[in-house]
Amino acid sequence: MSPKQAEVSMILAVIQARMSSTRLPGKVLKDVLGEPMVIRQLERISRSKLIDQIVVATSTETSDDPLAAAVEQAGYRVFRGSLDDVLSRFQTLRTELNPTHIVRLTADCPLTDPAVIDGIIEQHVATEVDYTSNVISRTFPRGLDAEVFTVAALDRLSALDLSDDEHEHVTLGFYKRPGEFTLTNYAGAADNSHLRWTVDNPEDYDFALWVYRELYPTKPNFGSSDILALLERHPERILIEDGH
Repeated sequence: MSPKQAEVSMILAVIQARMSSTRLPGKVLKDVLGEPMVIRQLERISRSKLIDQIVVATSTETSDDPLAAAVEQAGYRVFRGSLDDVLSRFQTLRTELNPTHIVRLTADCPLTDPAVIDGIIEQHVATEVDYTSNVISRTFPRGLDAEVFTVAALDRLSALDLSDDEHEHVTLGFYKRPGEFTLTNYAGAADNSHLRWTVDNPEDYDFALWVYRELYPTKPNFGSSDILALLERHPERILIEDGH
């Protein structure tokens, strides 16, 4: 085991989730082949070879009770905290579970790819930076987003005088302080940043459901390459990200 590997004692994946959504309320519990969307995403994240623990972080609002119940019923861990101060949820999990690294994900990405997540983790550990993601300079479809940062960097960030936005959007503080934190980008072999695979509206949900219907029955562990191949056969189903 290399010194770098020895310093990675526990990698925690935190999936931010909530029921409130202006464009598609309750989207995290919408049905995807008999399971709530968030459970399908957790199923995919669980295939990561490098993540040690997975926690769904939601709020203490009563509106999030059905979400917490569904996740716990499926056998996954739930942590509940402030609706707006999401950073405080991460700080509490950092204290309770004592990870060395955190993978931040959001629960609107049912097509997330564990191989991409693992690639980001591997690059992050190898480069020994504070923060690594595939969103600094996008090459992956929107919906494969993942961020990895060290707990040491989170501690340094949390000690600063942060704005309300930085408390709500956990990693914003890293971006706003490039002189204080080291950041690297994980890039794909091809630029597919124009593709939209996230779920924010009914059209997005219909697309994700179509992908699952086409691929999941014969290959439950389908990856992003399988989705790209499917779209080559059905270009009429491609969704384009805004701005492209």
